[in-house]
Amino acid sequence: MVTIKDIADRAGVSFSTVSKALRDSPLVQNKTKQHILSIAKEMGYQPNLAARSLVSRKSGAIGVVWPSIERAALSSLITKINEQLEKKGYITLLSISHLESAIEIFRRYQVDAILVFGDRDSISSFSSISPLQIPILTYGAAGYTPFSTVDVNRGQAVRLAVRHLARLGHKDIAYIGEPQTQDPLQTVKIEAFRDEIVQLGLQARDNAVLQMNGLEFHDGYLAARAMLEQTPRPTAVISGGIDLTRGILRAIGEHGLSVPHDVSVVSYDNLPQMEDIGVPMTVVGVAIATITAHITTAILELIDQPESLKTVYLEPELVVRASTSHLNND
Repeated sequence: MVTIKDIADRAGVSFSTVSKALRDSPLVQNKTKQHILSIAKEMGYQPNLAARSLVSRKSGAIGVVWPSIERAALSSLITKINEQLEKKGYITLLSISHLESAIEIFRRYQVDAILVFGDRDSISSFSSISPLQIPILTYGAAGYTPFSTVDVNRGQAVRLAVRHLARLGHKDIAYIGEPQTQDPLQTVKIEAFRDEIVQLGLQARDNAVLQMNGLEFHDGYLAARAMLEQTPRPTAVISGGIDLTRGILRAIGEHGLSVPHDVSVVSYDNLPQMEDIGVPMTVVGVAIATITAHITTAILELIDQPESLKTVYLEPELVVRASTSHLNND
């Protein structure tokens, strides 16, 4: 097994310099750091987490509780977070177990911190979590958890979408994104949609929000088919997420209609792939890079200061693309 001493001998530097370079310490000049990293890669060096833990009392591992609902946005987010943490010298351990079981597993592995994604299942379990020595950060559960949180102002994102469509002349706007099972993260979007419709004096019809079984492609597809059968038909729709949006686009196409000529579409989830899902999509939300940067920073701060407690709200933006246009009065 290649050790830090082996790398130091090969690079002609001290043991401590190699150790600092492998931890991306700013105390090592970048040229020296890159030289050491190149040698470490060439020699096939793998960090010994057990040895590191004995010396630093840290494992170098972050536990991530995989969300109970698989969605494209969360998968993209977890991938980017893993990349950011790797750059800081940490590995991520994923658990697909329920929250209580996952935290117990991570406690046994003595991870340095735990990241929990706030979905309806984890939110309902937060109250049963006993105090731990391990700091916990949640994403998407502000107001529902006793732990530090990074969250997106989802309500403001939907308000931006409604205002954008209203400026384009749309008065009859639908919203697709209400699952049958109560989901606090979706409820805040729906409440913001209904309130903004009233505030702007738009048509507030009872069936403007379409309910579905879940938040997957097929759910968006079926909800959009039902929307397109309404009389009069809404001229614009806001989608609760990328998976729903894909289904909505399929239904509109099968109905012989086009986006945005017949129906304008705005989607929640500010993801890079939104530029290439059939129609370049107008989106609202916080960019994945911004979310991952804040989550990574918050985790590292919690590791250094485990007693700290804070909530960070990220403000969304509107990115206008080809899926929305002025109301067509033909």
